[in-house]
Amino acid sequence: MNGGLMTFPTPVRLAGYLGLAVLGFLAGTAGALVQGGWFPGGLLLALLGIAGLCWGGVTLMRSRAGGAAPGAGWLASVLVLAASRPEGDFLFGAGIGSYVFLLGGMVVAVICATVAKVPQPDGATARLGK
Repeated sequence: MNGGLMTFPTPVRLAGYLGLAVLGFLAGTAGALVQGGWFPGGLLLALLGIAGLCWGGVTLMRSRAGGAAPGAGWLASVLVLAASRPEGDFLFGAGIGSYVFLLGGMVVAVICATVAKVPQPDGATARLGK
């Protein structure tokens, strides 16, 4: 009906995307705790964690949506944790590390989801017509 340009993902793929989003949520939560606790090393560890998860999602799912799913989960986690509570408490301090984590994590997730080389389908390695 649509000419084969776009098909709806199978339930297994949808479950994979959902699992990656949950892992992204957990990585965002863990990263928020680690980046403030061990400032220079924890910040680097948190950013490397989301980068590895997004790149692994692209590789595992063989689509750029595989990198966007953990990035969306990470963003949801960070937005929930950055909101202030009625008591006035929130998780992120007003230091440079928190801002680097918030902005750096978004940049890393977008880069991994858009620039990552998606593996090509199985087939001949030569160009068509040769």
